[in-house]
Amino acid sequence: MEAKAILRNCPMSARKMRLVADIVRGKEVTDALYTLKFTRKKAASILEKLLLSAVANWEYKNDNTVDADDYKLIIKKLLVDQATPLKRFRPAPMGRAMPYKKHRCHITIVIENKVPLPTEQEQSEQVAETVSEETAEKTDEQ
Repeated sequence: MEAKAILRNCPMSARKMRLVADIVRGKEVTDALYTLKFTRKKAASILEKLLLSAVANWEYKNDNTVDADDYKLIIKKLLVDQATPLKRFRPAPMGRAMPYKKHRCHITIVIENKVPLPTEQEQSEQVAETVSEETAEKTDEQ
C-alpha cells in the first residue's frame, strides 16, 4: 500500500533541495530518517518532517491498526519540482530598484511497504487466536 505527502511552495530552491533528496531516494524510511537527522543542511530538516508526515499518512490509511516499524517502508518516489518564484525588488543606487527572485519548490514523497499487509481475514484469525490463548490461560490459572 502506498501513501504520499506533498509540500507546496517550500521556501528553498529546487536545486538545493535535490542535493539532499538524491541522498535518500530509494532508501528504507528508517535509514533515510537517520541520514536526514545527521545531514547538516536546511533541506534535510524539511524533508525529515515531510517523510514523517508520509509515514503518518501510511498508518492512517491502514486505520491505525498496524505500526509502520513492523513493515519495511521504502521511499518509492521523491520528486522535487520548481515552483513559481516570488518576484521582489531591492533598493539600488540613485533611487533605482533592482529585481530579484525568491525561488521555491514543490516536494512529493511516495512511500510503500515491502512486507505485505495482512488481509482482513488473517487479522481476524490472529485476534481469534490471541483471545483463545487468553481464555486458555485464565482457565489454567483458576
